[in-house]
Amino acid sequence: MTDTATRPRGHRPPTRRGGRLWLLWGVAAGLLGVTATVVFDVRPWSEADYARGGILSAAAQDMAGLDPVANKIGFLLGFAAVACLLVLQGSWRVRVERGSTSVAARVFSAGLVTSAAGLTFGYAWKGTLGLYGHGGPEFGSFGDEGLLVFYALTDFGAFIPWFGVLVSLAALAAMAWFERSASRILGTLLGALVLLIAAGYILTGVPGLAGPVGGLGLAFASLWMLLGRRGVSSGDTATDRAAATGTPLPGRS
Repeated sequence: MTDTATRPRGHRPPTRRGGRLWLLWGVAAGLLGVTATVVFDVRPWSEADYARGGILSAAAQDMAGLDPVANKIGFLLGFAAVACLLVLQGSWRVRVERGSTSVAARVFSAGLVTSAAGLTFGYAWKGTLGLYGHGGPEFGSFGDEGLLVFYALTDFGAFIPWFGVLVSLAALAAMAWFERSASRILGTLLGALVLLIAAGYILTGVPGLAGPVGGLGLAFASLWMLLGRRGVSSGDTATDRAAATGTPLPGRS
């Protein structure tokens, strides 16, 4: 029989797999985000055009080549990803962050909200371009020069905000290594991914590098914590040790 009287207030042990289903919101957010950002990244030319002509410069006359349906689908899937990010953040606060003194746990939560806020605009620009672009229901409201402005906003609009999720993954790596509240194998993989993208920022100067990998990294981490043996636990290392040994924390009776 477990003596619950010695368990520090706010500590929760790692949950069973059945109690981790809320992590599916992270899987959904990541997969929807990758689809909306990468698969429905609408351009007036194809990869084959890039291969033949090198760097291509978008101009007003290229706006007729944009697919309004693809932009609309990307916008809808993107908004669904944003909603899933916010539900994941709310679930994380209740299941992990509450009662914990972990700074990293709070940074993980903040990163999700940061990405959700930025991606709301990024995907909205895609929807706007589908609405006003050639073949859209409100085509004619702007000339091709105006559409080019909207296109410029979509160029990196759905890529850059995934940086917040990248920060969340770094925070989860810190939780794994310094607080031991998640798998260290997962923490190592996420840490390597974050360092790789950080090196890419430095070497290339491309601000949208988190876009292709942020969603995939979140989906992978969420699935790992859902199916893995450890999952993710609340409380920092000191709290966990106190719970395991029955030793009161300093300043607590």
